[in-house]
Amino acid sequence: MSVSIQNIFFFGIKRVLLPLKFSTFIYQDMSKKKQNKQDNLQKVETKLSSAEIFVENNKNKILYVVAGIILVVLLILAFRNFYLKPRETTAANEIFKTQQVFARDSFRIALEGNAQIIGFKDIAADYSITKSGNLANAYAGICYYKLGDYNNAIKYLNQFDGKDNTLSITVLGLIGDCYANTGEIDKAISYFEKAASETDDVTTPLFLKKAAVAYESLQNNDKALAIYKQIKEDYPNSIEGQDIDKFIARLQQ
Repeated sequence: MSVSIQNIFFFGIKRVLLPLKFSTFIYQDMSKKKQNKQDNLQKVETKLSSAEIFVENNKNKILYVVAGIILVVLLILAFRNFYLKPRETTAANEIFKTQQVFARDSFRIALEGNAQIIGFKDIAADYSITKSGNLANAYAGICYYKLGDYNNAIKYLNQFDGKDNTLSITVLGLIGDCYANTGEIDKAISYFEKAASETDDVTTPLFLKKAAVAYESLQNNDKALAIYKQIKEDYPNSIEGQDIDKFIARLQQ
């Protein structure tokens, strides 16, 4: 089979032109990439120039802001080191002495103080921003409760901002006791249930039982019975759980 001169000619032309076409494509692609890179560099330079112009135009304001931040940090450090820490130490020493009086059940002296000690009320007022000042609120509330002044007890107990879980639960429960003693049973139940919700094998059954007794006083025996059964099921080994059957039996009669 013969091949024409014309076909040989076109085949040769294609062999020559195809590599040239491919090379042209590669060159164009590289040119585009180079152009894109130059465009990106131009954008970055433009942004940098804009930032430099902004800094130049606002350098005084920026300096004032930075200086202000540094000043605030220095003031906070100075406040902590030269005011708060000494106050914390003094308050801790004072409340320790008052706690000794409190431990002897001298609630009036512990609350109001005497010539030898500062009372919890004054510690709470004079050292309010310290940990001991905060703790003094709880102690003052307990003293007022022991002295039968339930309204002031509620006031000081509510001012205590507790991080200690056990003490916080006790304070909630004691507020409930205060409301129970003032005849505000619904509020008492609310605080008993709050205290019971902080799961603890000792305090939870205690405050659940207090809530149940309060429900009984409102003639809400169904709710009281449900709580007694909860104590029997969840806390059978607690002090409250040991004789809970008689409370359940009484309401089931």
